[in-house]
Amino acid sequence: MASIAGILSLKGPYGNGCTKEVAEMLDRMRHRGPDNTVICTMRDGRGALGANEVNLSRERTFSTYITRVPYILFDGELFNERASGQTDVELFREYYEKFGKECFTQLNGSYACAVVDGEEVILARDHVGARPLFYGRENGTMHFSTEMKGLIDHLRYDVEELPPGKLFSTKEGLKEFQAFAPDVPEVDESDLEGTAKVLRELMIEAIRRRMKGVGGVSLSGGLDSSIVATVAKGFNPDLQLFTATIDSAPGPDLANAELMADFLGLKHHIYRITDEDIMNFIPEAVWYLESFDEDCISGIISNYFVAKMAKVHTDAILVGEGADELFGGYRMVLKNERVRDDAHRAELAQRLIDISYNTALRRLDRGWMAGGVDYQTPFLDTSVVAYSQKIPMKWKIYGEKQVEKFILREAFRDILPEKIANREKLRFAMGVGTDDVMDRLVSKVVDPEEIKERPNAVYGMPFASFKEVYYYDEFLGLFPPSYEKQTVRWDPFK
Repeated sequence: MASIAGILSLKGPYGNGCTKEVAEMLDRMRHRGPDNTVICTMRDGRGALGANEVNLSRERTFSTYITRVPYILFDGELFNERASGQTDVELFREYYEKFGKECFTQLNGSYACAVVDGEEVILARDHVGARPLFYGRENGTMHFSTEMKGLIDHLRYDVEELPPGKLFSTKEGLKEFQAFAPDVPEVDESDLEGTAKVLRELMIEAIRRRMKGVGGVSLSGGLDSSIVATVAKGFNPDLQLFTATIDSAPGPDLANAELMADFLGLKHHIYRITDEDIMNFIPEAVWYLESFDEDCISGIISNYFVAKMAKVHTDAILVGEGADELFGGYRMVLKNERVRDDAHRAELAQRLIDISYNTALRRLDRGWMAGGVDYQTPFLDTSVVAYSQKIPMKWKIYGEKQVEKFILREAFRDILPEKIANREKLRFAMGVGTDDVMDRLVSKVVDPEEIKERPNAVYGMPFASFKEVYYYDEFLGLFPPSYEKQTVRWDPFK
């Protein structure tokens, strides 16, 4: 819902002030909050803070509380109980003033935030980490920004991404805080049907509490987004559906999305991505994504063009992201021939969850926020995440046929078309149709053999394919080389 940024001297007054510099940082992230920009100069002259905001309703969606100490910048949403009319940032301030830095353990939501309390600067990020936050210190000055691009003029080398579930304090450094612990039932491993029923109830509730201001669903035609769309229609029968496909090579997602749209009887918008769209967008994809990982680049393309289309109709949308990490959906990893046994599969599944903030969620966040559309992720609801961790792997990837996301299919089978309930998981770029297209298009601008002469990036990361050579050259034209250290591989076997 916002992008936030700040510059604060840790040694007293900043000098001539830095309001202009913070304004420039925010301008680079204007896409994340095109409706309002708020900048505050610190009264003691130590620096400036600011935010860009997206309006999700007729009333403004405030992301700042900067009228008095402690100053607060907040990107995200909270689902804790609150007084009528209380905004997320007001609720956060209430928790912080009552509990101090211990408040983060009690916050139920998705967020990244900054607090300036006297001489202390505090940055925090929830344990899932969909909302990004970067920071660094140089010459006694603290800089922070939602995206790395806000720091380009200030930090050339020492940029850090705040990890999920961590807070950083200029007084105490980086430390982990305990995650919010929702009250969810235990799993009876002799009762698959009962477990599926509880999962269904938790998902329905997660979708219900995210419906405010939501005007549509990003519908791929896969299991996850189909579940979200079907349940969401029960809360808002006027929802619209949004799908993207590659015009020159439509993947199977489109036909399944059309099937679901007809099944639900909802208005369905389709964006047909052309080859020209893709080639023109690649530099922007690298700019928004701040990564050159080929899987992330392929993945952001669909999100970006769906967001661009959806923005005409709504500022907020539901997505099906998160189910693959939680319920065993990544066939390329969890059913790979190199998986040794169930313990190894569980280990890989946990790794996918641990790095999702820098891979799947990075693609999701940057694609949707590039279009100024807020995304809601019911599968990443704290209760759904907590309950999924209790479900054994044998119910996620099930039986001799190794059916992925089996427990999720069983939970919602009765309200989905049979073809959707039984549909095999495809990697995102395969379902949309981008894999082969990207190979064909990029081979026209970079020699596939060039990777043999340039196998690694400057800081040593091996390129996964010739496409990454091209993406990396675009990256170096936009960011300092040291920023490449924030690129993380999606596929652990690459």
